[in-house]
Amino acid sequence: MKTLTVFTPTYNRAYCLENLYNSLKRQKNKDFIWLIIDDGSTDYTADLVGKWKAEEELLIHYHYQENQGMHGAHNTAYNLIKTELNTCIDSDDEMSEEAVEKIITFWKEYGGTHVSGIVGLDQDKKGNVIGTELPEKIEKSTLFDLYYKHRVNGDKKLVYRSELTKRYPYPIFEGEKYLGLAYKYYLIDQSYELLLMNEVLCTVEYLEDGSSMNMWKQYVNNPKGFAFYRKSLMQLPGVSWTFKFRQAIHYVSSSIFVKNKRFLIESPQKFYTLMALPLGLSLNLYIKRKLI
Repeated sequence: MKTLTVFTPTYNRAYCLENLYNSLKRQKNKDFIWLIIDDGSTDYTADLVGKWKAEEELLIHYHYQENQGMHGAHNTAYNLIKTELNTCIDSDDEMSEEAVEKIITFWKEYGGTHVSGIVGLDQDKKGNVIGTELPEKIEKSTLFDLYYKHRVNGDKKLVYRSELTKRYPYPIFEGEKYLGLAYKYYLIDQSYELLLMNEVLCTVEYLEDGSSMNMWKQYVNNPKGFAFYRKSLMQLPGVSWTFKFRQAIHYVSSSIFVKNKRFLIESPQKFYTLMALPLGLSLNLYIKRKLI
């Protein structure tokens, strides 16, 4: 059994997927499986993967499903993964040189059931770290504390114990294709911390058809998922009142898109939601003017 699964959700990304494949072939340590979740592609992804499997350069598992969106593809991946560790490398990204070796060596030395996994760094195509590096003076932290206590910013690469990522499946809302992936990560935070590894594991590129570049559209097209996500964040223990208030603003805005008249009754933080009504309405109007 391999130690690591590198999983890749993909939807009509055959035009860029080969860069990731080549980066995986360059890994000196082949103690991993590449799991491709084809989320309903209508391009030549299946033929491309079939050709790569025939080359036998990597151990590749391919799974096709009807389109469910990024979080639905993650649900499927976590159900299929059997290795101890897993990490998601998106279809437009590349695994950095010797990343697999770095992950497995680090995990064998410091990892175990006392932590949830490893957090490492992403870099852009020019070799610049995305956002800030990780704090040098601490060895482990929850993902939430990294961003909201230690003031880390920018995308980071997460490597989780697969036993944990099978928990807390993302809910699927009919007609919607997006839900914040951090929902699962912040729930795992309640029981475990991540080991910090200040090593670049992934080279990222934000393409125009990627979810990062289309967040406002995602916001409008997936209001039930966004409202659910904000409700979940409002319920996290130990967070500041300012954090809860920010989530309430977005919850109000998304609830207006859903036309949910019961949003105040259903809110887990009714006081903050009531106070957030004016700003939530303003945010909703701003998004409508920007996109609709």
